[in-house]
Amino acid sequence: LANMEADTKRVEAGTDIFHLDAADGHFSPAFLLFPDLVASIRKRTQKPIHVHLMVADQILLEQVEQFADAGANIISVHAENQNAHAALDQIEARGLIAGIVHQLHTPVAVAEKFLPRISFLTLLGTRIGIKGQGLDETAEDRLREARVQIDSIKSHRIILAADGGIREHTVPGLRTAGADTVVMGSLAFNAPDLDARMNWLRTL
Repeated sequence: LANMEADTKRVEAGTDIFHLDAADGHFSPAFLLFPDLVASIRKRTQKPIHVHLMVADQILLEQVEQFADAGANIISVHAENQNAHAALDQIEARGLIAGIVHQLHTPVAVAEKFLPRISFLTLLGTRIGIKGQGLDETAEDRLREARVQIDSIKSHRIILAADGGIREHTVPGLRTAGADTVVMGSLAFNAPDLDARMNWLRTL
């Protein structure tokens, strides 16, 4: 966090979208980012900012407003949130791009009821809030199932993202399974040659 401005500038040229995790310590066991930090990043980049909200239902709608005010372009909420549809209403009312995220334990079929109104579907390949996990063995099959669902939607484009367990040896399989994009953390920030890493990614 102390180097957020420098790292934002360092990776911006190779970045399509900045993906920022926000977690409340309840829905997810970790505390991650907050609206003021997103507002600070917003001042330092023109690239789209995608906020992934991992927060309890009691504060979800309030958090949507706060992160919208902070400058998010895309906000994704969890399919597991009881008021996910109300949150999507808010996101749409603010003129932002809406997305849904699925945890590992949530059947991919649940996405079907959200697809007509979202432009991003993110499938997690690890449990939320715990760093350093390996990719779950079901991740690729879940992406394949979601790919079939998305391809059946003809009205608009939906980007399928893989998040969690993103490593050099896992990305090719995730891409083959149907992911349009991956959420990169250490794979980008710790790359010895970021330009080469991003060029490799885009050839997949």
